[in-house]
Amino acid sequence: MRLAELDYALPEELVAQEPAPERAAARLLVLERRSGALRDACVAELPSLLAPGDLLVLNDTRVVPARVRARRPSGGRLELLFLRPLAGPGEWEVLVRGAPRAGEVVHLPAAHGEWQEALGDGRWRVRIEAGAPVREWLERVGEVPLPPYIRRPGGVTLADRERYQTVYARVSGAVAAPTAGLHLTPALLDALRGAGVALAWCTLHVGPGTFAPIRCDDLDRHEMAPERCEIPAATVEAVRRARAAGTRVVAVGTTTVRALESAASTPLRAGVGEAALFIRPGHRFQVVDALLTNFHLPRSTLLALVAAFAGWEPIRAAYEEAVRRRYRFYSFGDAMLIT
Repeated sequence: MRLAELDYALPEELVAQEPAPERAAARLLVLERRSGALRDACVAELPSLLAPGDLLVLNDTRVVPARVRARRPSGGRLELLFLRPLAGPGEWEVLVRGAPRAGEVVHLPAAHGEWQEALGDGRWRVRIEAGAPVREWLERVGEVPLPPYIRRPGGVTLADRERYQTVYARVSGAVAAPTAGLHLTPALLDALRGAGVALAWCTLHVGPGTFAPIRCDDLDRHEMAPERCEIPAATVEAVRRARAAGTRVVAVGTTTVRALESAASTPLRAGVGEAALFIRPGHRFQVVDALLTNFHLPRSTLLALVAAFAGWEPIRAAYEEAVRRRYRFYSFGDAMLIT
C-alpha cells in the first residue's frame, strides 16, 4: 500500500478541541468487519456490545507531564519534550524545538542543564540538575504534552492534565495518551466485569514512534522507533484461556494492539521488551480479535494499523460516514468499535 492511498478528507471543525463532558458519553461507531455494517452507539453501551467471556486488554501507561519550556543563554526560547532517561546521572533524551549547541547551558524552570550531543531527528542528550530526580521535577514543572492539533492559546489547563490520562494509568513513561482508553471510567469497567467481560493489562509507553510521520510513500520502507512495553504473565494466561474458550481478545487502543502483536510468537510471550512492529495492510493478526479505537490522522501509522485490521476500504467508508454523521475526531474525539 502507498502512503498516498492512506488519506481522507476531514473538515477542520470535526477535530475535537475538548473531550466529551463525561468520558463514557462519547459516541461510538460500531463497524462489523465481515459485513462492513455500521451502526451508532455510545461508549457507555460497551457492556452490551461485548460478549460474556470476552477479554478486554488495556494499556496502563501513564502520561508524564513531559513538555518543558526553556531558554538559551541568549534568551531564545526552546521547547523540550522529555522522552526517556539515559544511562548517565540526570541525563535524558529529549526532543527539542529550537537550535541548541553541544556544551551550551539551558535555563529551565527551577533547574538548569547542559546540552551533551545531538542524536538526530531533533533529539538531544541533555544533563539536568534539578535537586531531585528528573521525573519528580517534571511532575512539578512540566506540561501535559497535548497533540499540536489541540489548540490552547492560554496554555494547558488543569482539566487537560486530568482528562488526557486514563483512569487506570499506573506506570509512568508515556509522552502521549493511549487515547481509546480515555473514554473508560471505573463504573464502566465495573459494568464490563459484571457483564462477564474479563480485564487484563499491558504497558506500552507511547513515544515518538507512535506519532512520528511516515516520510516515504512505500509503507514497507517506514521503520517504527521502538517503544518500551511489558506483557505480564497474567495477561498471557488470560489470552490463553480466551483462546481455549473460543472467546475474543478485544484490544483497547492501537498501542495495546502493537504491544500484543509485537510480543506474539508461538505462543504469546510475557516479559519486558520493545515494540517496533509497524502494523500495516498485509499483517496477519495473531492475538487481537476486536478493537476499540479513536479516529486517527490521515497518512499515519495508526490509520495504517486500523486499515490492516479491518481493511482499508471498510475503514475509508466508515471514516466518510463518521464525517457525514459529525463524529468528533482524534485524541479528544469519539471512538470506534471494530468487531
